Amino acid sequence: MKRLLILVAVLLVVHVALLFVHPAGAAKPPSGEAIDVGVVFDLGGRGDKSFNDGAYLGAERAEKELGVRVRFIEPGEGSDRESGLRLLAAEGMDLVIGGGFIFTDDLTQLAKEYPNVSFAGVDYSVATDANGKVIPPPTNLAALKFREEQGAFLVGALAALVGNSKKVGFVGGMDFPLIQKFEMGYKAGVLKVCPDCQIITQYAGVTPEAFRNPGKGKELALSQYQQGVNVIFHASGSTGLGVFEAARQTGKLAIGVDADQFKEAPGFVLTSMVKGVDNVVFDAIKRVKDGRFKGGVDEYGLAEGGVGYVFDANNEKLIPPAVRARLEALRQEIIAGTVRVPSVR
Repeated sequence: MKRLLILVAVLLVVHVALLFVHPAGAAKPPSGEAIDVGVVFDLGGRGDKSFNDGAYLGAERAEKELGVRVRFIEPGEGSDRESGLRLLAAEGMDLVIGGGFIFTDDLTQLAKEYPNVSFAGVDYSVATDANGKVIPPPTNLAALKFREEQGAFLVGALAALVGNSKKVGFVGGMDFPLIQKFEMGYKAGVLKVCPDCQIITQYAGVTPEAFRNPGKGKELALSQYQQGVNVIFHASGSTGLGVFEAARQTGKLAIGVDADQFKEAPGFVLTSMVKGVDNVVFDAIKRVKDGRFKGGVDEYGLAEGGVGYVFDANNEKLIPPAVRARLEALRQEIIAGTVRVPSVR
């Protein structure tokens, strides 16, 4: 019994040590034809019916279609993110993926420490120098970014065209440049089709916790609906579940984000501005599998199919044919460059 306890203690020490090891290079990648991929989810984890679920679907598809092995880690608190990434890198994964802009600093540091491991950051926040010039990520780190403002522009135009009000609403999660891209694109879309419309904008907070506060989301949405808003677009993670609840309670409409969120409030979700998180995760894994992986910044907008909005049998009655045609015309103008969508305040 005493020997067993000693063995267990030793194994625990080794496991903890792996979380904080700082080798000059990565461990040798696993042998065999299949590659090994590690995915660390963002705050909120699986089941958010949005960003994290998209990352899971992309990796799951890669398992089925490419024969890769995928290991998922769902961090509890914020500090667990770096430990999860480090553990996967120390194990010699062929690709380590961090989901969410909060991973940016950790991924940058670990990519430098493990030059023989490929890393990818979904919504990686690219840094700039004092002159505004982009500072490229390490050569073994792919920054997977979306032109969220382009998709938000289209749902902003939609909100103004079908809202039957001169007021439209926006509820953001964390007041941060990434979410501000949604806000700015949405505002531009509203004003493109309704120059005299008013956009009421509110954020749930200034920390990552703002993405998982449904109570705050409901509070903000109810306030906006009471001010005469008929449609609210949320970009707030699970905080948006509160926006949907407010829409149900008031009989008004909401717009989902990242994934099709119709099922969260059937009949009250006008559409969802979708991001192809599943597609970019799958693409990153496939590039490693094919030996084509390279670091740098990859951006996905309307032209690349990286963003868009949902139009299907669930919402076609809410979006008249003339409105649909107007949105598709705006889509083509954005792709052609004749309409430029702002992404910063």
